[in-house]
Amino acid sequence: DVQLVESGGDSVQPGGSLTLSCVNSGDTFPSHCMGWFRQAPGKEREKVATFYTLVRGANYADSVKGRFTISQDSAKNTLFLQMDSLKPEDTAMYYCAINRESCPYCSGRSCYAHHWGQGTQVTVS
Repeated sequence: DVQLVESGGDSVQPGGSLTLSCVNSGDTFPSHCMGWFRQAPGKEREKVATFYTLVRGANYADSVKGRFTISQDSAKNTLFLQMDSLKPEDTAMYYCAINRESCPYCSGRSCYAHHWGQGTQVTVS
């Protein structure tokens, strides 16, 4: 089974930085895509960034381009999200997700992934 555990969330001031981590302590797949999603109070969950293992390709939401960096340490089954120049609007619960083959995504009011972590809170104020 897949078990995703996020860590690294904290309270920071605007302009600050944080690094989130997501460890997959369960099954791994040769071809998979992992991602970070976030959900602010009263808002829908949205994609932040995804990372496709085979091509080591990253994709970002426009709102975080140039400020966030997603990366993966395959040997440690760990996904990272380096967040710089944080803004109050980045405040949200951040979730890690993984899919076999294709990447997790959002459509309409819902987001889809084979597995989700429990989330880690990021507060910027």
